[in-house]
Amino acid sequence: MSSNKETVAKLNSNYTQQYDVYIQRQKRKKQRLVRRLVLFSIVVAIAIGGIAAYHVKQRTVHAEKVEQYEQMEKELSVLKNKEEDLKEEISLLKDEDYVLEIARTNYFFSKDGELIFKIPEKSPSY
Repeated sequence: MSSNKETVAKLNSNYTQQYDVYIQRQKRKKQRLVRRLVLFSIVVAIAIGGIAAYHVKQRTVHAEKVEQYEQMEKELSVLKNKEEDLKEEISLLKDEDYVLEIARTNYFFSKDGELIFKIPEKSPSY
């Protein structure tokens, strides 16, 4: 029975030729569709990857800027406090009595007939 192969003869009619052409067109259409979908998927994946990378980069830049802003805020508050202290010192230095008191304590400036004795702050331990 092996010699009895089933063979089907192909008809070479106009209809079968048109049908074969139609099937080949459908295969090419399907192949083009698959290629377009793959290409579109690749483009979308690249776009999403680019957007994600940009987003991550922007988040790191934002975090750095927030940290820098907080440091600047701290520095600003320190400088404002220093400015207030300096303004207060300026107003005190305009007072003549205050300036004389500083000269007497720090530079041993004395009034007429006044003797200055320096007393050590810590007593010696003997």
